[in-house]
Amino acid sequence: MKTSNLIALISAFMLVCGTTFGQGEGLFKQKCNTCHMVDKASTGPWLKGVKQKWADAGEAELLYKWVTNPPALFASGQSKMATAVKSFSASDMPAQTVTNEEVDAILAYVDGYTPPPPPPPTDPTADGSGQNITYVPDYEGNLVLFYWLFGFMILLIFVIIIMSNTIINFVRSDFFKNKLKEQQDKKSILGIVVLVGAFGAIALGNNSFALQFVDAGETTEKTPWLLVERMDLYLMLSADILLLFVVLYLRGLFTTFLHMVSPKREKVKPERVKKITKVLTDTVAIEDEASILMDHEYDGIQELDNNLPPWWVWGFYATIVFAIVYLFSFHFFKTGDLQEVEYKKEMAQAEKEVNAYLDKMAMNVDENSATLLTDDEAIQSGKSIFTENCVSCHKQNGEGDIGPNLTDKFWIYGNDIKQVFATIKNGTTKGMPDHASKLNPIQIQQVASFVLQLPYTAGLGPNGTEVK
Repeated sequence: MKTSNLIALISAFMLVCGTTFGQGEGLFKQKCNTCHMVDKASTGPWLKGVKQKWADAGEAELLYKWVTNPPALFASGQSKMATAVKSFSASDMPAQTVTNEEVDAILAYVDGYTPPPPPPPTDPTADGSGQNITYVPDYEGNLVLFYWLFGFMILLIFVIIIMSNTIINFVRSDFFKNKLKEQQDKKSILGIVVLVGAFGAIALGNNSFALQFVDAGETTEKTPWLLVERMDLYLMLSADILLLFVVLYLRGLFTTFLHMVSPKREKVKPERVKKITKVLTDTVAIEDEASILMDHEYDGIQELDNNLPPWWVWGFYATIVFAIVYLFSFHFFKTGDLQEVEYKKEMAQAEKEVNAYLDKMAMNVDENSATLLTDDEAIQSGKSIFTENCVSCHKQNGEGDIGPNLTDKFWIYGNDIKQVFATIKNGTTKGMPDHASKLNPIQIQQVASFVLQLPYTAGLGPNGTEVK
């Protein structure tokens, strides 16, 4: 056989197998998913290997009869396998309208089913599981910050020492003492000198921190030589800020002393500042105010005929230009939204965000917080869900078949909305599968509310405890 023919044959075989497997998955979910589970037993037995078991029992052909008409095969007494399946559950298997090929596709899907891989493990510190979290400080990063803060502290201490010595020498100088006698403010200066001495003592004092040096033999390749905790950094930062305030204070102190012996000189405005003031205010110099003095006076008060400030005039012209642009933009060309339209758009957007938030919060419903829904929209949604998922076992009106009657006063697991929610969500030990994997919490609440409002329909006999 040529290689090309072999490849074509293998490809065709894989295509047929893939199609059969996909068809079997759809048929299983449509026909069998209510009572059977693909990976374990449920209301009905686990179907994996069923075809081989019936073949080993010599009843391979009877398997198809069992699927299409279980009551007839069981009543005929021809099949031991049918009797065994019948004894698995008290619920009778309903007849299925399927062909032999479709039965083979379903069983092939179950036999070849492979469960999906488990999700990757999540960080136990981020899932809110309540596990103990061990905080490991970033000693390497803390040590780098410590170097910067310590260097800045050394610089500040050096500046404080220099400024303190400068101020003390200045205060002790004969020049300052002579000026001091002129100022006759010895008490104030004495107090200032005391403050200078105090700050000098602070600058030269020792600072203690909770730094830990690593002993020999305790280090690893990634362990720094000095273990700096977060609190050490806070203390170092606080000390730096304190020393910075000392530097600023000494600077102001030195400036004060300097002004005491050398009065401030009156600053003359630069010519550039005068020009800028003239452009912005268009004022007239005081010595030239007589040129704009108006003739009238009242009670000795005269008025100057100053021009409007140019900045005000320019602002007024700018408002006119803005009004024209606004008029054409919003009323003629309609390139922007007026306040009313903009308000409506923002309200519509806000309503979408509110609805999205409510939808998100609604998904938090569980068996402890479920409430009975009564609005028509929720009931209709529950009816659709019931028709799609529950009719095969409970019949169209809930009168019961494989499952119990849902419309009478007898309940096995309780008829409170929270109890019904839990039953639908988690399933039961008597054959009802869980629906948490099929329905979201809102859908479970809707179908539970629909079931509780069903009117009584005669059907399967009482099962459970009567609830009055």
